[in-house]
Amino acid sequence: MKRISILGSTGSIGTQTLDVVANHPEHFQIEAMAAGRNAALFLEQIKQFRPKLVSVQDKATADLIRSELPQGTRLVYGEEGLIEVAAHPTTDTVVTAVMGSVGLKSTLAAINMGKWIGLANKETLVTAGHLVTAAAARNNVKLMPIDSEHSAIFQCLNGEPRRAVQSITLTASGGSFRDVSRAELEGVSVEQALQHPNWSMGAKITIDSATMANKGLEVIEAHWLFGLPYDDIHVMLHPESIIHSYVEYVDGAVIAQLGTPDMRVPIQYALTYPERLDNPSPRLNLAQVGTLHFRELDMERYPMVRYAYESGKLGGTATTVFNAANEVAVARFLRREISFLDIERIVELALERHHVVAEPTLEVIEETDRRTRQEADQAII
Repeated sequence: MKRISILGSTGSIGTQTLDVVANHPEHFQIEAMAAGRNAALFLEQIKQFRPKLVSVQDKATADLIRSELPQGTRLVYGEEGLIEVAAHPTTDTVVTAVMGSVGLKSTLAAINMGKWIGLANKETLVTAGHLVTAAAARNNVKLMPIDSEHSAIFQCLNGEPRRAVQSITLTASGGSFRDVSRAELEGVSVEQALQHPNWSMGAKITIDSATMANKGLEVIEAHWLFGLPYDDIHVMLHPESIIHSYVEYVDGAVIAQLGTPDMRVPIQYALTYPERLDNPSPRLNLAQVGTLHFRELDMERYPMVRYAYESGKLGGTATTVFNAANEVAVARFLRREISFLDIERIVELALERHHVVAEPTLEVIEETDRRTRQEADQAII
């Protein structure tokens, strides 16, 4: 029986993780859960899965749900509550599904307690990859990728020595505007940007897919997960999202992982590795798919990927700035304060103004994150 804590249980990855748990109750037990302010959904989850500990974003939300909790469920809140859920003593695996850099401290707390990590919060590695991977090595903790692309790479690398790897390629659907020219992006609406053609995801990650910032974040995450230099990490546009990513080996062999676009598959594999269990997700039928398409990524069309590579090669606090500026810019776009293309402009400006610290401590990362967010929120484009 695997005992699980979920950080971000009411989000897209969190709810699909609970789908996996509900499908295999004989294999999984939810020990603790954390959510934001979606009190109604969180209460439904608590009553179904009966965790020992739950946490919400703030005191107001805690007061709202307190009287509705089942007997035996303890309630906490805030950043301290998130950390407590992550480090719960009876948990052995923590699924980090919160959005943004808010997941960093809680993930580090779980790692330092020896918990295996089901990593869906890519910003943790983007913001502080050197700290997280060092802590995982010290504590003999496995970082199990949940993103479909990184799960694919992880599966393609199984049983192969790293010295045999030539390169890895992350595939990208191209997002909501994959068939739209840059000139046509002027004035696109929030509603248009949220119409992802393949995946069902939350608002922030869907906008990141439209700008391709999400793929840039994944490139940085892949660098830390698999220990490869950026020149050996590639991106390929693949509109069907059937090949989730692939590995090329030094002998010219290419191994790819394929499947229907359903996040429950990589979530379940992260929880069951090295075993596999049956899954109700739709099966891939290549005869029905018929044709798969691929094209090179144009860095001029998708400058956010270029910014990610540049900040990754700079290292240090550059990737913290890339992530923080993007988070704020996406939030401003969703509030309709800025245009879609202003997201790119705010990130570019933040990187141009930043003086990189090469080996930042956690305190330096947090200060860089705070300052970047403040400047991005006040930026006039």
